[in-house]
Amino acid sequence: MPVPLMGMLLLLSVATAGAGIVTVFLLLNNPPLPLSKFCAVLVLIFSSSATVVYCYGWYSVTMGGTFPELCEDRNASGAELASMKQEYWPLRGACVYSDGPTVEYVSMSINVLVCVLASLAVVLTGAAAFLRWRARQSSERTVVHLRLPAPGCGGRRGGPARQGGRR
Repeated sequence: MPVPLMGMLLLLSVATAGAGIVTVFLLLNNPPLPLSKFCAVLVLIFSSSATVVYCYGWYSVTMGGTFPELCEDRNASGAELASMKQEYWPLRGACVYSDGPTVEYVSMSINVLVCVLASLAVVLTGAAAFLRWRARQSSERTVVHLRLPAPGCGGRRGGPARQGGRR
């Protein structure tokens, strides 16, 4: 993905996560709160947070290291930079030097955090769907079905509706 597109995704995800957090606080101040809607807002927060963390890691890999650090031309022992390894899933940015050592700049904690946030979003999506289904099932059991008059009866017991106001 090009850098501007990832930047827009990062900004959109930050705004979405912020809006989700504000929404949670507003929902908590105005009970009663349907649990399925609360779970849906939490899904929005966790999924956009996972996107923010992934975009941060993506920029770290693309730029050659965590901000503002980049791969140095020479390491402490004086060996030259041989290559940079970049992987986008799992996120990995490493500087490989000519004497053999590899310096990792993107820690595994970013990958773990992305996976945990995304997993929480998936689990909460399932929970919200189940709670919504269960609420719908219980509301269908409590609904009273009224018998409507047959078409053409006009709502009276005596048969079809009469014209002209006579009975």
